[in-house]
Amino acid sequence: MPMRVSTALFPPISPLQSGQLRVSALHSIYWETIGSREGVPIVFLHGGPGSGCSPKARQFFNPAKAYVTLFDQRGCGRSSPLAETEDNNTEALISDIERLRIMLGIEKWIVFGGSWGSTLALAYGQAHPERCVGFVLRGVFLGTSAETRWFIHEMGQFQPEAAAQFLNFLPTHERADPLTAYRSRLRNPDATVHLPAAHHWAAYENACATLASPQQLPNEPKTADRFALGIASLEAHYMGNDCFLAPNQLLENMHKIDHLPATIIQGRYDVICPPRNAYMLAQAWRNAKLMIVSDGAHSAHEPAMERALVEAVRDMVTRAG
Repeated sequence: MPMRVSTALFPPISPLQSGQLRVSALHSIYWETIGSREGVPIVFLHGGPGSGCSPKARQFFNPAKAYVTLFDQRGCGRSSPLAETEDNNTEALISDIERLRIMLGIEKWIVFGGSWGSTLALAYGQAHPERCVGFVLRGVFLGTSAETRWFIHEMGQFQPEAAAQFLNFLPTHERADPLTAYRSRLRNPDATVHLPAAHHWAAYENACATLASPQQLPNEPKTADRFALGIASLEAHYMGNDCFLAPNQLLENMHKIDHLPATIIQGRYDVICPPRNAYMLAQAWRNAKLMIVSDGAHSAHEPAMERALVEAVRDMVTRAG
């Protein structure tokens, strides 16, 4: 009999509402709400970019206390078209968040984001501080070129087998610039070209995401293809464009939101987004609390990270309520 692992997450929950919102001539985004309409509003910003929201993401929130909006960002998950990079940038995603807020009649909300979701949360907050009550952030990524270099060229030091597979997929003469080589393949319309590249990219990231063992990826072929293509295409697109941010933009604009409360949850052994990022952000944020999870890595779904995130949300909801 497999051992049952205790979890801090709330039980599975079904959406109150869901739908597709047309946000441009090209893009429609999937959205859903959960919880109580009388609860404290929260918006959930997933990572990647390109990963989309899983049903498990709903379980960080007490449905009796919160009214949570989750959505799949442009080009990923249940949004369409899948893996589309045209008209897909940080400013557009910020605009999408505002469209959802206005459509749902929400005045202000707590912003919850992990990994790339923390990048988007900061960019959104700095663009619309008057719409934010507070922030819960995990696995901080500041969208800098140094972090992209780390992801592509250096984090594999901790997973050399995965890094070798990531590089060896490419011809020898392309291995000096893997980002350009992968972007070229991922933009190729031929599925025999872009799908293998997408799976190698996703496998490399997945191997580095957890402390104990790689997190489970979709095993149904069609779902696995969609997941890999979404996350690989959009991550390569955003990284190849410096996340559509000016150099050091997020830290330099912290004065716009540092009066708002924030809890930053950071795994000590996060290889994808090392703790230095969270530490620098906390140093620049006078109203932030930094919590280093001693047995956590990058994934939100390791037991210690789940406990810390559920507690952080509970505290922020109590404070907002």
